[in-house]
Amino acid sequence: MLNPRSDYARPFEAPSYLPPVTMPAVRASLGGRTVAYLLDILFILGFSALLWVAIAFLGVVTFGLGWALFAVLPASGVIYSAITVGGLRQSTLGMRMMGLRVVAPETGRPVDLITAAVHALLFYVAISTFLLWFVDLAFGLVRSDRRLGHDVLLGLAVVRAG
Repeated sequence: MLNPRSDYARPFEAPSYLPPVTMPAVRASLGGRTVAYLLDILFILGFSALLWVAIAFLGVVTFGLGWALFAVLPASGVIYSAITVGGLRQSTLGMRMMGLRVVAPETGRPVDLITAAVHALLFYVAISTFLLWFVDLAFGLVRSDRRLGHDVLLGLAVVRAG
């Protein structure tokens, strides 16, 4: 006879709707990650445009008070990444198109919302200056698992979803 409470004894396992990732998994190539990022730039542009329209409308409705939310607009890339990578599919729309997802490398567990946001923030900080971008990329070129510097700092890996 099955014990209905047996699921409560395993609180740290990955949800059953996600395929488990057994490590070592097939890591994502740097080329695949680059193409996924280029696709994500287009999606972030669309997300920012929708956000801009929503804030403009909210500002009209609230007689100008809502326009203070335009300060959030520069963080739209981080918000987009946090929502998508921290969501059920563990990947941005560009990553999904390239067949990639972000996981914890040892366990294959999904990434939470805050870690996904910090991951995106570190990436955008690194890509904003040549020296930091070069160091971040050098990690991926030197390491056999192709994890970039911001992946290593947060203990994450980008793997093939499959």
